[in-house]
Amino acid sequence: MTLALLSRQRWRIAIALGTVMVVVYFGFVLLIAFDKPLMGWLLTPGLSLGVLLGALVIAATWVVTWIYVRWANSHMDRRIGELRAAEPRR
Repeated sequence: MTLALLSRQRWRIAIALGTVMVVVYFGFVLLIAFDKPLMGWLLTPGLSLGVLLGALVIAATWVVTWIYVRWANSHMDRRIGELRAAEPRR
C-alpha cells in the first residue's frame, strides 16, 4: 500500500461520514422548517419529537466520530506503521 492510496482511503471515509452528518443535520433542520406540527408532537409531557430528534442528532455526531476514530486507530495507524517499516532508513 502506498501513501497516496492510504490518503485516498482516508478521504473516502471522511467524505462518506461527512455526507452522513450533512444528511442528518439538514434533515433535522428541514423538518423544523417544513413540518413544525410533527416536530411539536408530544411523546410524553415535556418531551416533543423535535427535542428527541435534536438529542439523536447529537448522539449521531458522537457515533460518527467514534466510527472514524476507531477506523483511523485500527486501519490508518497499522498502515502507516507498515509504510514506515518499509521505508529505507537514512
